[in-house]
Amino acid sequence: MSATKRAGEAPQGDERAAGMKPKVFRSLGARVAGWAWMVLAAANLIDIAVRGRDLAALIAAAVLLTGCGLAYMLGLRPAIVADEAGVWLRNPLKDVRIPWPALQQIDVGGALRFRCVVDGEPWQAKAWVLQTSPRAQARARARESRRPDPAVPAALAEHLEGRTPADFAAEQLTELAVAHGGGKRAGKARRGETAARPSVSWSIPTIVAVAVPGAVLVALGLVGSLT
Repeated sequence: MSATKRAGEAPQGDERAAGMKPKVFRSLGARVAGWAWMVLAAANLIDIAVRGRDLAALIAAAVLLTGCGLAYMLGLRPAIVADEAGVWLRNPLKDVRIPWPALQQIDVGGALRFRCVVDGEPWQAKAWVLQTSPRAQARARARESRRPDPAVPAALAEHLEGRTPADFAAEQLTELAVAHGGGKRAGKARRGETAARPSVSWSIPTIVAVAVPGAVLVALGLVGSLT
């Protein structure tokens, strides 16, 4: 199932107000798994610090620390953060910052795709979080065919029908884009202003968190193979 959320013309809500609280969208399952690994790794590292005295203990510690880096990169770091300036896609290794005036629409399919207009040309970025598997899409379609729960108000049931978390996130982000000059107005700078442009950068702390313990693990493995 693939749907397109198009931003309209008119702003909705007073989202331009100063001090807007950022909206953060994450994968709950990935965060739970990430924190579970962190707790497990911390307990084992304490045990290694107390009792480990050989190369095997060092290798085990390096494995745990490498796993912590991966847990952070894949489970704890990824998010979509929306604030007054725009939307920030925190993907595993890269940060994508999209100013609201550049965001034209959000496509919902296997992943959220943020379609922008940059210098009159189309440009897009994909979010890591809130990816929707074919199975989740099938479950959403199955819910459409079920008899509605009489305890749920009809208006609410119609709003929830056949929708996934990605759909709800896209709807909220689209409303914010419209309120901040995006949507059909995307890419059109006001007189005297420069057109907003998305930016993409590497997350150096994330790379370090994975690469350093990974390199130590490789080095210890080589030492172990030579001794």
